Amino acid sequence: MKISTYFYFLMLVCLTACQQQTQQTKLTTKDNKPNIIIFYADDMGYGDLAIQNPQSKIPTPNLDQLAREGLLMTDAHSSSGVCTPSRYALLSGRYHWRDFNDIVHAMGESVFKENQVTLPRILKNNGYHTAAIGKWHLGWNWESIRKKEITEKIKAKHGKRDVEIWPAQAYDWDQPIPNGPLSIGFDSYFGDGTINFPPYTWIENDKVTEAPTITLEHPKEDFALEGNWELRPGPAIKGWDFYNVLPTVTKSAVSFIKKQEKAEKPFFLYLPFPSPHAPIIPNEAFRGKSKAGPYGDFVYQTDDAIGQVLEALKSIDAEENTIVIFTSDNGSERYAYDRIKNYDHYSSRPFRGVKRDIYEGGHHVPFIVKWPNKIKPGTTSSQLFSQIDILNTLATITNSELPKGFQHDSYNFSKLWLKENNKVVRANIIHNTFTPKYAVRKGDWLYINNKNGYHARIPEWFVEGQRFKTAKDTVQLFNLKDDIGQTTNLASQFPKKVKELATVLLKEQETETFKN
Repeated sequence: MKISTYFYFLMLVCLTACQQQTQQTKLTTKDNKPNIIIFYADDMGYGDLAIQNPQSKIPTPNLDQLAREGLLMTDAHSSSGVCTPSRYALLSGRYHWRDFNDIVHAMGESVFKENQVTLPRILKNNGYHTAAIGKWHLGWNWESIRKKEITEKIKAKHGKRDVEIWPAQAYDWDQPIPNGPLSIGFDSYFGDGTINFPPYTWIENDKVTEAPTITLEHPKEDFALEGNWELRPGPAIKGWDFYNVLPTVTKSAVSFIKKQEKAEKPFFLYLPFPSPHAPIIPNEAFRGKSKAGPYGDFVYQTDDAIGQVLEALKSIDAEENTIVIFTSDNGSERYAYDRIKNYDHYSSRPFRGVKRDIYEGGHHVPFIVKWPNKIKPGTTSSQLFSQIDILNTLATITNSELPKGFQHDSYNFSKLWLKENNKVVRANIIHNTFTPKYAVRKGDWLYINNKNGYHARIPEWFVEGQRFKTAKDTVQLFNLKDDIGQTTNLASQFPKKVKELATVLLKEQETETFKN
């Protein structure tokens, strides 16, 4: 009888333990969705990172460490060579050129369609708390808060030009601003919109924190430490301090991370920095930290900001279960040319071109992803990758559902990231910044449907002393394996390859749904 009672008791204990273990496993599965952080630099070139450019004059200790702890993808690309299209493509999983090409200009409308499927909306539907902090530059519906009784614009200075704009008093700043980050799936937003575009005030969620009362114009003297101020005139609050933008964004991101310590939901933080985009304005504590002038110091400050956020992640013991991604929206601004002469630092190294160009320097960007115990540290991949692939990859990793009929161009790289296999995922990429110039990358070959891949202004001294050969054909063809700097146009030597890639471009432009 004692044995039977003991046996019964033992079975009861085991059964209870199994039930608890099953419940715990279910909870672990639910609660173990990885957090996600996307650091998005603004106008940071491939050659700025010390870990992938031994000749860089800029120390990037936090990004170098991130690469050592994760995966460095050496053939990664933004969708465009300018801001807005790249951001749209990353968040929507679509080539931007299917919908538009240009940036959102000052006080411009949103580029997203109503109820469009986006990465934050996909993750939010899967139980994530989604937040955007920093640069937006994807538009708002400013017209909806404009006072109709004010019918006349005012003149303002934009550089040496006079332009007409609506004054600060033409807007009802107490009203929520539609079609911003909250409209595409973000639970919260904090930032200044775009550092060099009005309104010059902080925006929290869908309302300004302080109403603009003045019109900010181009000053008599630029205060940027390198390059131009790049400011567009428009509504501003008194005493708006451009030097305070990056520190405030960083502080807000750190605060957000620390608040997640006791949160019940996993989080997705999209952190698009305002730097090192012009105006190039590193804070005093960071000046002289690089050997590449103020721009180099601004990159160093951006790297420091990333370090602060990563430290906050460690402080809440969330590092192990967080996917951290770092990349840039496009290549470095045209001021990169002057840095070659002044500091012997080339932000686009080893590529040709800079921001806006269809050449590699315009869109071939740094890309690092880290996920402890999942992604093998210190690894590299030379597979062709686009930022539009982030959506499908993260949706797969988090078991998030992609809506049926969802039209996208995004490929799933999860198996490559997790080293489950190393099969080629993406066969080609279509590059574009401005109509009508397109480039097609397939394998080692890159085709440009124009005799000139430049858009940015190039200093005369750089062209004259430059190793690149001017294309004589109406199109261009390069073999990047043998000629990563795109110095020699092979179009006339390989007409069949030109025809093949031109056909790829035509088919991609004609199709709406990209098969995965």
